[in-house]
Amino acid sequence: MYGQSIQIDDQAAGLRAMVNTKPVKVIAVTGGKGGVGKSNISVNMAVALAQQGYKTMMLDADLGLANIDIMLGLKVTRNLSHVLAGECDLEDIVVEGPHGLQIIPASSGMQQMSELSTVEHAGIIRAFSQIGHQLDYLIIDTSAGITDNVVSFTRASQDVLVVVCDEPTSITDAYALMKVMNQDHGMNRFNIVANMVRSPQEGRDIFAKLLKVTDRFLDVGLNYIGSVPFDENVRKAVKKQKALVELFPRSPASIAIKSVAKRVEQWPVPSTPNGNIEFFMERLVSG
Repeated sequence: MYGQSIQIDDQAAGLRAMVNTKPVKVIAVTGGKGGVGKSNISVNMAVALAQQGYKTMMLDADLGLANIDIMLGLKVTRNLSHVLAGECDLEDIVVEGPHGLQIIPASSGMQQMSELSTVEHAGIIRAFSQIGHQLDYLIIDTSAGITDNVVSFTRASQDVLVVVCDEPTSITDAYALMKVMNQDHGMNRFNIVANMVRSPQEGRDIFAKLLKVTDRFLDVGLNYIGSVPFDENVRKAVKKQKALVELFPRSPASIAIKSVAKRVEQWPVPSTPNGNIEFFMERLVSG
């Protein structure tokens, strides 16, 4: 009986190990420029995926000016700065948001967190290997610009979602981000969402502008995911510290973001590493 018990325990451990190798879809949401509504897209897309029953985690990767916990009205006592200081493990700082969404909070108002080295970024990325949650998605909400922070977390993701709006600086900065990621880091596929548009046609026009310049100067492929309309309910949800898709599920922006999430669901699960340091790389290798 004792030997049989050990055998059963070994089989259970083996099954757990097999489950733990399941690849996770890791998506960086970025924009190049601040003020394009990137964090709203990130948060609401993550909540929409969680609403559909997907085990979803979100990393607030704006390390010095974190705001995801504020947007969702969550009480946070520890964050990534405590992990980097060696005071706790990554799994100790996870907080739960709407519909079981798991959130990794960063710090706000700490300049040193926005000036981490590439090695320290790599340490954060590798730390995700210790998380035992069975995840389907990890959504990375990057900071604005093309800092080392943005580059590190974007490179470590399998898919990149670039949020743009109808401003010349938004188009220019999105192009600059893709240029850096393409020419310096070999990324050649980007997904585009047009935000705060006045009509679906305006969204297509924004994408056409971006496509025109990337086709001329970069060796990249752009995939248009869709547009999200300007919606006063977005501001109302932020003030109430609730996710838009939860508070105003039938609002125009909510419906559009849920449509974006549906498109994301159709993306294939990664099967092999891309050659860069990646989140959950050991799952890709063992899978």
